Amino acid sequence: MHAHTYDYAIVRVVPKVERAEFVNVGVILSCPGRNYLEARIELDERRVSALDPTLDLATVRRHLDAIPVVCRGGDSAGAIGKLSPRERFHWLVAPRSTIIQTSPVHSGRCTEPDRALERLLDTMVRPAHAEAGDGNAGTT
Repeated sequence: MHAHTYDYAIVRVVPKVERAEFVNVGVILSCPGRNYLEARIELDERRVSALDPTLDLATVRRHLDAIPVVCRGGDSAGAIGKLSPRERFHWLVAPRSTIIQTSPVHSGRCTEPDRALERLLDTMVRPAHAEAGDGNAGTT
């Protein structure tokens, strides 16, 4: 199977922009060679609330939910949905100074973009859990 180059950015929630603290909540991955543009969002409300208990999580979730819609394109994504997948990717990862931001864009190579996206979620978004037998199990 042929490997393709992909670009990705991590989606972050920055509750208090002036503090520059954030929680990684998703990944946007673009693989033009496979005509692939996908985002997966996993908002851990407990982790975000630890940074700002007053944050309006319903509004944050509504804005985060729009990211996969823009990735899919089409009429449901509005005017942005009519752009090419690569143009939508660049629009999504453009620097912003808002509560929802993306990391710088990084590149990789893969044969299966879905697997690459899942791996990125595991390593960059989902909280790490102690493995059984690592000496840390059961500690807080």
